[in-house]
Amino acid sequence: MLVVFVFMEGVAWFLHKYVMHGFGWFLHGDHHIPRKGCFEKNDLFGVFFSLISFFFILTGILSGFDLKLAIGIGIMLYGVGYFLVHDVFYHKRIKIRYRPKSRYMKRILSAHSVHHTKSTPKTGVNFGFLYASKHYEV
Repeated sequence: MLVVFVFMEGVAWFLHKYVMHGFGWFLHGDHHIPRKGCFEKNDLFGVFFSLISFFFILTGILSGFDLKLAIGIGIMLYGVGYFLVHDVFYHKRIKIRYRPKSRYMKRILSAHSVHHTKSTPKTGVNFGFLYASKHYEV
């Protein structure tokens, strides 16, 4: 599970850079403008990964708790981390009072802030979600 969780950061980085900021911009673009309402087209990426995770978990259970279950849980745990850090802590899609105290969280949120100020459909920086270099230390 842990290996899948870590691997998912690479998958997310690749998809964010080459799909979301490439041919998938028609879904992701509304994420880079002020949101109207509760949902964005960009949320469909989360639905997609949830379905993949569910498929692996279900088939892993039906196959006698094999490797597919661990893969599905790893994807799910990454999704939970992404949702908390990206949607709740940064974009405040759930209204909670949150002030980052750890250097890690400050760095992640700082890197994502730079991503939103410098990224366009064809260019950008900081495509990861749960990792940011020390360059973004605040």
